Amino acid sequence: MLYLVEDFYSIQGEGKFIGTPSVFFRFGGCNLKCPGFGEYFIKDRFVRGCDSIRAVNRELFGKQWEEVDKEGLIERLEEHLKHLDFKPHVVLTGGEPLIYWCDKDFYGFVEYLVERGFIVTIETNATIEVDFDKYPAYKEVVFALAVKLSNSGEPYERRVNKKAIDAAVKNTAFSFFKFTLSRNLIEFRAYEEIVDIVGEYPEVEVFCMPLGDRVDELKKHDKAVAEFCMIYGFIYSDRLQVRLWNREKKR
Repeated sequence: MLYLVEDFYSIQGEGKFIGTPSVFFRFGGCNLKCPGFGEYFIKDRFVRGCDSIRAVNRELFGKQWEEVDKEGLIERLEEHLKHLDFKPHVVLTGGEPLIYWCDKDFYGFVEYLVERGFIVTIETNATIEVDFDKYPAYKEVVFALAVKLSNSGEPYERRVNKKAIDAAVKNTAFSFFKFTLSRNLIEFRAYEEIVDIVGEYPEVEVFCMPLGDRVDELKKHDKAVAEFCMIYGFIYSDRLQVRLWNREKKR
């Protein structure tokens, strides 16, 4: 089954297409927990994980997830498009959308988007290997490879899948790496961890952004991340959706 948490129209806040008007489809479910990224008080309990907790924690939010099919996704897209006189980017995010990579409805939606000329980005933690020969529409998709570092709280063997990364880089034309950094990680081992992941792909752009889903949290890390990028030649990416709307939903 394919589960959708939300769909909305906004601007891309991170990475290669920052500032670009985009329609987002956020899918439910993830193969990682990332307990190091933050703690939230939700429904009378503390929950650790990423800032997309509603798309990750099925125990607490599963009742809000909606089962969808290809036709339903197309209908939702058309609802957004009827208010626009241009073709926005389309972003498939999560959670981890690639847990559905061979689902007939998910892939069918990707095929539909590619055939109609949309620029499509899949935001992925890059731990799931895609068969690009069997599912060729993915070759026309931009993969935002948000590989997790040690500050995620996940062990290396769970957060880094070099076969999956290699397949994505070699089979897509415009994919890029996107890392979430904290001051502590920068002070200790951020550069070594990033080079371990991207070192074989000098032609692929590397974006680094500060940890935080609130403006005050971003400010704890942003200057350190910017200076880190200046030292090592990476590209600084802010989290524009946080700067503009803080923790507002559907942004």
